[in-house]
Amino acid sequence: MFKKILFSVVAVLFTASLVSAATYKVDPVHSQVHFTVAHLVIFKVSGVFTEFSGTAEADPTAQALQSVKATVSTTSIDTRIEKRDNHLRSDDFFASDKYPQMTFVSNKIVGSGNDITIYGDLTIRDKTKEITLKGRYLGSNKDGWGNEVAGFEAKGKINRKDFGLTWNKVLETGGVTVGEDVEIGLEIQAIRQ
Repeated sequence: MFKKILFSVVAVLFTASLVSAATYKVDPVHSQVHFTVAHLVIFKVSGVFTEFSGTAEADPTAQALQSVKATVSTTSIDTRIEKRDNHLRSDDFFASDKYPQMTFVSNKIVGSGNDITIYGDLTIRDKTKEITLKGRYLGSNKDGWGNEVAGFEAKGKINRKDFGLTWNKVLETGGVTVGEDVEIGLEIQAIRQ
C-alpha cells in the first residue's frame, strides 16, 4: 500500500513539473552575449556577438532551467574596432569562414532561482569541451504584446586555447598580447512558445 501511495505522489509531482515546464525562444533584440579578455597583460578588451539564437526548457513556477541550446555566429563578433574584429574572424582565432558558428548544449542543470549551475558542451572550431556556467532565473512577465517572457543570466570562464584559439605574441616587457582566459556573460530575454 505504501509503495502505491509513494508511486502516486511521485507520478503527480513528475506530471506537474512537465506541465509547468515550457519552451522559451531567445529574443536576440533584448538579449546580449558578451566577453572580456586580458590585453597586453594590464588591460582588458570586451566585445559582443550580435547574431545568436537559442531555446531553453524552463519551469517558471520553480524558477528552474531544464535544458539550454544555443548557437552563436562567430562572424558577428564586434569589439568596436573593425581591424581587430577581422583578425578575430581569421584563422588565428575563430576561422569564421570555416567555422561560422559556435554552439552550446546543456547536459546537466542544478539549482533554481538565484543559484543555478549549468553544465554543458561548448563547441568552437569543431573542438568540444564541457564548461560550467553560473546562472540566475530572473523571473517572468508579459510584454506589451501579451507574450510571456522570462529572463535568465549566466557567466563563466573558458580557456580559449582549449578550442584552438592559440594565436599570441610575446611582449618585450614579458607577458603576451592576448590572455588565455575569456570571461563570458549572457543576459537573455526569452519568449514562451
